[in-house]
This record gives sequence, C-alpha cells and structure tokens, in this order.
Amino acid sequence: MPEIRHKTLQKYLKDVKGQFSPTYLVYGEELLCKTAFNALLDALIPVSERSLNYEPVDNDNIYEAIERVNTFSLLSGIKVVALCDSQIFYSKQNDIIFLEKAKDAYDKKNMKKAAKYMASLLGVLNLSFDDVDSQANRSKNLKLDSELLNEDKWLDEIISHCADSKISVSVAKDNAGELQKAIEKGFPEGNHLIITTDIADKRRKLFKAIDKNGMIIDCSVPKGNLMADKKEQEIVLQERMKTILSQNKKKMARDAYMAMYEMTGFDLRTFSNNLEKLVNYVGSRENITIKDVESVLKRTKQDPIYELTNAVSDRNIGDALFFMNSLLSAGFFPLQILGAIINQIRKVFLAKGFTESPRGKSWNARVSYQQFQNKIMPEIQAYDRELLKQLEDWENMLSKKNENAGNGKKKKKGKKKKQAATDLLIAKNPRSPYPVYLMLLKSEKFTRQELLGAIECLSEADLKLKTTGQNPRLVLESVIFRICRVR
Repeated sequence: MPEIRHKTLQKYLKDVKGQFSPTYLVYGEELLCKTAFNALLDALIPVSERSLNYEPVDNDNIYEAIERVNTFSLLSGIKVVALCDSQIFYSKQNDIIFLEKAKDAYDKKNMKKAAKYMASLLGVLNLSFDDVDSQANRSKNLKLDSELLNEDKWLDEIISHCADSKISVSVAKDNAGELQKAIEKGFPEGNHLIITTDIADKRRKLFKAIDKNGMIIDCSVPKGNLMADKKEQEIVLQERMKTILSQNKKKMARDAYMAMYEMTGFDLRTFSNNLEKLVNYVGSRENITIKDVESVLKRTKQDPIYELTNAVSDRNIGDALFFMNSLLSAGFFPLQILGAIINQIRKVFLAKGFTESPRGKSWNARVSYQQFQNKIMPEIQAYDRELLKQLEDWENMLSKKNENAGNGKKKKKGKKKKQAATDLLIAKNPRSPYPVYLMLLKSEKFTRQELLGAIECLSEADLKLKTTGQNPRLVLESVIFRICRVR
C-alpha cells in the first residue's frame, strides 16, 4: 500500500470503507504521531469496545506483541495491538540522529526525553555512561562526526541526570527480523498492529515489509533552516493553529501568530500549549491579538548557536546581536559563544584559503550547487589530501631531526603509520558537501585581510573575557560590530 502524509489521513479514513490494513506504521513528529494514532484507533475501535479489544504492549516487547496480534479476541470484531514509542528501528546508523535529538530535548529543558535519547545512543553503540563521563572518554569512545560533541556542558548535565535518575543503558536487541516475518506471514482476520516511532529507516527490510503488507503514515517534519524546511514547518503550525482555533471558535490575527511563532519557534507541543493558554485567557472574546500574546506568553524559543554564527559570517549585525542576547539570556556562557564564533571564522578562513589557491580557480559565487558537487568538491578533497601530505612530511622531518639529535628512542618497525590529525580540513565529511558549499559562499563576503583582522579581534576578546573584569556582553558586542561592519 502507498505511504501517506499525516494531513491526508482523514481522507484515507473516509475512503477506506472498513478495509483496514493489518499493520500500520506511524512515524515522525511526536505530537503529530499521537494525533494520527488516536484518529486511527478511533476509526478502528469505538471507545466503548476498547477495554477488551485494544491491547497496548509495554516496554517495546516485540515477542509479546506478535503473540497478542496472532491471538483471537474474546469478543467478535476488530482487535488492535499497539507498540507505542517503539525503538524497533533504532540502530547504529541513527547515532547522529540520537545525538541531535538529545541536544534538541536538552535545549527545550526536557531532561527526561534527552536522557532517553542519550541512553538509546549508548545502547546501539554498546557503551555505558562510564564510557562517556568525561571529554577524554567521549573523544575516545564516541566515534561520531558532530560538532555537538565539542560542547561539554549539555552532555555533562544529561549524563549527570541519568546517573541521578538511575537510568540504565540496555543493549539494543535486533528484533526487527522476527516482526518482519510475522507481518509478511499475516495476522488473523480482524486483528491489527499499530506501531508508532520517531525514527523509521526506509532502508530497513522491516520498513519495506510494512510498506508492502500494510500502511505507513508519515508524520515527519523537516527540522532544517532551508527555505523549503521552514515553509513545511509553518504549514504544520498553521494546520495545528486552525484545528485548535476552530474547536474553540476563536480567531487569531497574522501579527499575533508571528509574535507567537517568534517566541516558540518550531516546537509543536509548546506552540499548541501556548495557543490553549491564549484561548483560555481571552475567555468569551473571539479574537486573539498580539497584545494577548505579549501579556500571556514568555519566550521559550532556544536560538541555536549556529543562528548566531551564521549571522556573524553573513555580516548581519542586527541578527547577530539579537541571537547573542538571546543565547546569553538562555544561560550560555560568554566564552562558549565566543568559541562558536571563533570556530565559524576559522572555517570561513579555511574556505577563503581554498578559493585563493590554484585548486580554487574554477570557483565563483555564481556556481550552482550541482556544478559545485561535480567540479569544485573533487578539488577541495584533493586540496585536503595535499594538506595532509604536507603535515605528514613536516612530522617526518621533525622526527628525523629528533633522532639525529639522539634524544629519542628508535621507532618500532612494522607499526602502522597514523594519518596526521588536523582541524584544518575543509571537507571533514565529504559525504556532506552542502555545508562546504555554504561556507565557500560565506567566504565571498570577506577579504583575506578582513578575516585576519577578525581572528586578531577574537584573540583579543578571548584574553579580555579570561583576564579582565569587563562586561562580557560589551566584549561580545564589540566583536560582532568589528567583524560584521562592511568597510
């Protein structure tokens, strides 16, 4: 059966005419999944019949779910077995996703959910909390290519919360094969299985089996900052707003909606809860105004630090100051913010080095992304390889010099030579070329001299924050003005 989007579920339920699929997979955004699950369950079994014909299975027990869905109900009619919040698709291939979801939950101050994702990550990697309890251990055991691992504070707090709450890591069991066989074999007529999950890997055989023998309801929403992603997010929020407002016979002006969105960002649950607060606040009044929003709601949107770094590298003073103030209000440390800006300017500087090199001669700001992938990206990879080779040559020269000086032991023969470690590579992950493309575009906004001046300015600011009593906000503001101003 075809996969459908959550917004077409109601149409499907009207057209299905009692011919329900034996298996349903509902995946994606938590609140959308819950709404779709309830709508599907309402269509399958009336509330009055659920005491005997609806059986939720706890703790993601796959074998118990298979047994129950293959057992006839005591009463005639439809029987539903549900695996809610399942981890059946969790695997090592999702490790970066777990890390990102843990950070997102932490930013929203939902430590319970953040701990869940951290435990899931360690489970699929066969690690314990002791393996990641320090920066040294994380560097050694978490072989993940993510800048999120450079920030210690949020990881330390989540791991501490897990220890205080006595959360344990359970080794991920691959029961997907057994469930796949059961779905392909089929269930007794009238018996149905519903699975809800936040992650569904379409490459897995289980996903393909459900796609062939059941129905998949996609409740995912892109979380990126591309124009297409933001448009999709706004569509979901406006659909949610229309539903809540129509249920309560209320109206909301566009400026009030925009003010509310600016306070929450794309956080569907917070957005819905805030809208419910506004409905209760206005009482019998029909219209919700921007004044109501400003009176009732507080800003909960966590501006990611990359919003600030993007604004700085785009030389947008207004946005950079706004996000800096927002991050400081959210509890970010000044040195943490400065470190993020330093890291971003360093990347822009490396990109500028490539564009001014012989290998970067075919680059210009008008190059399309497809042309970049085909022509420029191979040159960047060659540029990185040449850098590694140069670093290895330098290390060999130094080691020979030390040997000649007679102050070192001879190297053991047969030991495999390690590749030189460096943060100076432009494309650390060649499989993700788009961030590299964006960085090259940002490098066009600066001259080499301006970037050298920015690095000097950041070095001075780092010294001021560490050794003087100057107001950190003023120090950071000065950095932003000096880097972003266009001469």
